[in-house]
Amino acid sequence: MLYTRSIPCLDLTQIACSGQCFRMHPLPRAAFPKEISDADQGFRIISRGRVLFVFQKEHSLSLLCPEEALEDWLAYLDADRDYQEIIESVDPKDAYLTAAAQAGSGIRILNQDPWEMIITFLISQQKTIPAIQSLVEALCRTYGRSISPSEISCPISVSEKLYSFPAPEELARASLEELQAMKLGYRAKYIHRICRDACSGSLDLASLTQMDYDEAMAYLTGFYGIGKKVANCICLFGLHHIGAFPVDTWIEKILMEHYYSKRKYRRTPKARLMDQMVQDHFGKYGGSAGIMQQYIFYYERLQQGKIRSGRPGETI
Repeated sequence: MLYTRSIPCLDLTQIACSGQCFRMHPLPRAAFPKEISDADQGFRIISRGRVLFVFQKEHSLSLLCPEEALEDWLAYLDADRDYQEIIESVDPKDAYLTAAAQAGSGIRILNQDPWEMIITFLISQQKTIPAIQSLVEALCRTYGRSISPSEISCPISVSEKLYSFPAPEELARASLEELQAMKLGYRAKYIHRICRDACSGSLDLASLTQMDYDEAMAYLTGFYGIGKKVANCICLFGLHHIGAFPVDTWIEKILMEHYYSKRKYRRTPKARLMDQMVQDHFGKYGGSAGIMQQYIFYYERLQQGKIRSGRPGETI
């Protein structure tokens, strides 16, 4: 079934380019259903073993999915949160963040599966976005469950075989050598170990989803291969702790170029510098700091030409 909703501050292309979701694929215009053939953009999303075909024209979003899955997909898109209010909360004295929030005003923090985010961000270490996408898809094709055509609510032909993200017990079938053969490098050891932890119960995913941000960070960083940056990504994108603020090389570069002051931070130890700068400049946004992180991450990539278009209807 096709369901249409008007959702402001949501741009599918911006979300796809924001580095938070790696199973969101643009659709060719030939794949657009006739009744929405004038849509600006369309994507296929796979999450939690389900497939969504979603199309956008300005603020109008058309979702192709079974009726019983509609509310789950709207929750996935964080459709009920007032992002305009968050954008308006940006300190006007912060010119860089103001520009970033306007440029990325269509970004929303997706409600993604925690297990998928654990594996995805273990993979992400020192990897480009295209490389992460490729490796995630390879894991899905090799160890995930094949999604049958009868499970896909779409009137258009889907010739490509689609796969769910592998559950812990499915991915645990992979030997360390098999994971290494997939060009995962040192990350193969992390994935192999975390699968064993999840299957043994040492990693309790059900308990993790009930933890607050501080508890989740302490818990996650106790596992092999999960450092502070990866744990923050899992918290932000997998547990929806939208106050989490991951610092990767892009964010570190932004902080140093736009927020660093030698006079202010000359006595701050290097090991604490990033945390202190995040607290000083983004702590005021509290529970929405992670959204600000996404705005500046997207904006910097846009400025550096890593994204060909931030406008609806144009290719990524």
